[in-house]
Amino acid sequence: MEEYNNGDEVVFNADEATNNIKECIEGVIGGMDYSQSKVNQWSASIVEHSLTHLVKQGRPFKYIVHCTVMQKSGAGLHTANSCYWDNTTDGSCTVRWENRTMYCVVSVFAVAI
Repeated sequence: MEEYNNGDEVVFNADEATNNIKECIEGVIGGMDYSQSKVNQWSASIVEHSLTHLVKQGRPFKYIVHCTVMQKSGAGLHTANSCYWDNTTDGSCTVRWENRTMYCVVSVFAVAI
């Protein structure tokens, strides 16, 4: 993961994190059809893999990863988040992924240590 420096501070790279999260989602549910019995396992696996990828980068951040998996049924899904933090170092990204049977939304929050 590339570092963006703001003076002596390391800034969260949302683009790189987004790419890593997409790879994690694809690796876990990429070729699957929605299955209610597997959603808990899938979401836990996506969160664990995403967190592992982020932590392996060795950057000075605490991470929060949230995953939602939803069957495509025509129902609406609206999400929002807000953070009170240091905009010069901390950051977040949200990845929306879908296939023909489901949606997956993963949000990552990175807070500088």
